[in-house]
Amino acid sequence: MAQDLWSYGPTVTGAHQSFDVVGYHVEATDGKIGSVDDATYEVGESYLIVDTGPWIFGKKVMLPASTVINIDPQEKKVFVSRTKDEIKDSPEFDEASYKEPAYRDQVGEYYGRFPFGPGATL
Repeated sequence: MAQDLWSYGPTVTGAHQSFDVVGYHVEATDGKIGSVDDATYEVGESYLIVDTGPWIFGKKVMLPASTVINIDPQEKKVFVSRTKDEIKDSPEFDEASYKEPAYRDQVGEYYGRFPFGPGATL
């Protein structure tokens, strides 16, 4: 069975709520990486755009929804199943084409190499 990188896992708290995670802090498995700049919730097409701020010189990154393992609305945090280095090494964010299928394929190819979902942090 193929991985569905672009959908939130069924155990992600808050993934199917109506609240917006834009502005939430994003926590990798080894620490804070930035904040959510944009988020989508369409089934099979969901992702986060994370502004990493000074951590990697203001770079933005796209994270497929499957990397999200928990959303904490009280703490305003999104937890992802990737390390800082894995996120730092992801494809360069392209503001002009990030909504295009070709760019998403490139990001999906990169993140598809890793385990995902709740067990990915083990």
